[in-house]
Amino acid sequence: MAQHTLAENAKSFGIKQALKYIDRNPEKNIPKILNWLEKHDKGGQVTNPVRTVRAAIADPNNNWYRLVTSVWTDVDDGVRMRLFENFVINASMVGSPRQRRVSMENDCNVPWAILMDPTSACNLHCIGCWAAEYGNRLNLTFEEMDSIIRQGTEMGTYFYIFSGGEPMVRKADLIRLCEAHPDCAFLAFTNGTLLDEPFMEEMLRVKNFVPAISIEGFREATDGRRGEGTYDKVIDTMQKLKQKKLPFGISLCYTADNTSVIGSDEYIDAMIDLGAKFAWFFTYMPVGTDAVPELLASAEQRLHMYRKIHEWRSTKPLFTMDFWNDGEYAGGCIAGGRSYLHINANGDVEPCAFVHYADSNIREHTLLEAYKRPLFMQYRRNQPFNENMLRPCPLLDNHGKLAEMVDACSAHSTDLQNPEDVHALCDKCKKAAAHWQPVADELWAEGPHYVSSIRK
Repeated sequence: MAQHTLAENAKSFGIKQALKYIDRNPEKNIPKILNWLEKHDKGGQVTNPVRTVRAAIADPNNNWYRLVTSVWTDVDDGVRMRLFENFVINASMVGSPRQRRVSMENDCNVPWAILMDPTSACNLHCIGCWAAEYGNRLNLTFEEMDSIIRQGTEMGTYFYIFSGGEPMVRKADLIRLCEAHPDCAFLAFTNGTLLDEPFMEEMLRVKNFVPAISIEGFREATDGRRGEGTYDKVIDTMQKLKQKKLPFGISLCYTADNTSVIGSDEYIDAMIDLGAKFAWFFTYMPVGTDAVPELLASAEQRLHMYRKIHEWRSTKPLFTMDFWNDGEYAGGCIAGGRSYLHINANGDVEPCAFVHYADSNIREHTLLEAYKRPLFMQYRRNQPFNENMLRPCPLLDNHGKLAEMVDACSAHSTDLQNPEDVHALCDKCKKAAAHWQPVADELWAEGPHYVSSIRK
């Protein structure tokens, strides 16, 4: 695990003391701590969010005020303190300057977060999901995941996300990683059906693990894609997490079939009532030879989600992230190590969870070597892929760009069972890209937009 410098330790100690101070009287002391955070944010990583929160909590009726205060009423004290410390101090105020230094020294991208698949196995077989193709034969060992985290923290990466497959198939190893790296924050995209009460007690013990539960809508939509009875299991899991004061979020994939539900106030209000503190929105991607391109959301549906999510940010006590439509806040595409990358269960280092091509593997290369390999350098040299930040993706939004980069570095398909030609994959998205372009260009012209300066 990376050792903090004296300055980093001083900063960490200061915020720990500040958190204890907040707990004595959150309503009175949160504004003071926000001032302290802004004053000590030399790298500018948390200043903009701090200013946003400060303005919001001035009004007790504001949705952000309700969300912030709920973190003190609904979340276990120890869990809240550990996660705040790991996200705000380590991942942002300590980690980000270290990432920038390593990036400048090596002329490569260094990510804020690493997404990895402990296993390709899954207990469900959801329609249109590539995990169903891979079977249960691919796994990262505990030692390999531990090494990834140790290498990552040395370069300033303190946030690790698990996907799959179903990461909870490896729940014992996930807890071991949380124990081994108490200074890191861990999140898992999970279908929620394997999150039992004994594991929840382990979450309370380690304090640095948060689930993002995948749910497709209400019972009909969820069970229709994930299998009968899945919805009821997921709701039961959410209720138990809320009872135990464990924070959790939801992962929502909007498709041609379910956008009207996921993009409704009724649905989001139901998730908030169940206890969700954040929502991560994705649009369906036709990745894999068994994918269903018909599930791609239309341009009108994507626009609907853009407008609704922006509306909810002013009305709902829920932190929302839109993987595609938030390009303006992230300065375009965040993949290829610019802000995140993906390591699959075979050890292949991929630029994105939706881009199954690689030219490096953690069993043959260090993380730093992978960051400097041709595929990731293609991303670094070409980002952003469009001046319109609402068209950030080299696969979904800019037809042929992904194929151009893959061809340029001779990267290979990482699907061992049914390798997919990158040109065929891009062609499945060609119509969606063409339909989204005029909509996105008109939306961008409406302005003004917040355009992030993060690692341009």
